[in-house]
Amino acid sequence: MSATSLVPSPQPMLGIGLKVFSVVVFVAMQTSLKTLGEEIPAGQLVFFRSFFALVPVAIYLAYLGEIRTALRTDDIGGHFLRGIIGVSSMGLGFFALSRLPYPEWIAISYATPLLTVIFAALFLKETVRAYRWAAVLIGLCGILVVAVPNFTLGAEAADPDRAYGMLASLGGAGFAAIAMIQVRRLVRKERTPTIVVYFSLTSSLVALSTILFGWVWPSPAQLVALVVAGLCGGVGQLLLTGCYRYADTSTIAPFEYTSMLFAIAIGVQFFGEEIQSTTLVGACIVIGSGIFIIYREHRLGIERRKARRVSSPQG
Repeated sequence: MSATSLVPSPQPMLGIGLKVFSVVVFVAMQTSLKTLGEEIPAGQLVFFRSFFALVPVAIYLAYLGEIRTALRTDDIGGHFLRGIIGVSSMGLGFFALSRLPYPEWIAISYATPLLTVIFAALFLKETVRAYRWAAVLIGLCGILVVAVPNFTLGAEAADPDRAYGMLASLGGAGFAAIAMIQVRRLVRKERTPTIVVYFSLTSSLVALSTILFGWVWPSPAQLVALVVAGLCGGVGQLLLTGCYRYADTSTIAPFEYTSMLFAIAIGVQFFGEEIQSTTLVGACIVIGSGIFIIYREHRLGIERRKARRVSSPQG
């Protein structure tokens, strides 16, 4: 029996710990990329993030004895599409990260789960009730609170770089939401290790093609930052996958928002960024709506399980 066939007993504190650790690792990845500023093209950043993420993933799968099985797939086209979408999301996100204050960038990334609800209703025909629609609309209003100051017109016009960064960040969040829809389709017939491996492989190949548009030769310090970002990306993905083996999504998901605390501390301490009040207010609105959506999902899950028990012939 392989290690992944074992279903571990619920351990909520372990699941939460793994989730918070994954947030820390992803923040380290993003910080490494942000130190590079605008000197490295976004496509090159995506390649290093994707390619070197394969190292910890391959080591983990080798430990489990599942490298060969991870490469078995019946939907290579679906994985390639996932890779294209992922490269688009990461490329726009990394472009934005170099041009926006870190907390602002994090706040806009919180739009992804809100947009995922919308796209799931449109493309997967999932049922979304009034409470969740209201939470999504409120959350999107929070995103506007963060974004609008970057598009101020008139005598005090916004910095064009920040405006472009905000547009790229919003686009990245949109592509990330589409990627989540594609992942939901893939998990119906593909195993999690297969999805992770093929995503890193295809996104690496797609990102490599951007060399035609001009890459730069990194300095030793830049190369270290690029490799560290990739390794952190792979480790973070493994931790994120592992945390859901020990606790419910509704228990773990709210801890994603701890990334805002890290972003504020790092932005102020290492990059000398000033935190705008609109960023904090908007982030609080988005976080509140996100937590409400998670709560509603949890309550609906309980109701569905009760309904199945009541309607079960064995009951």
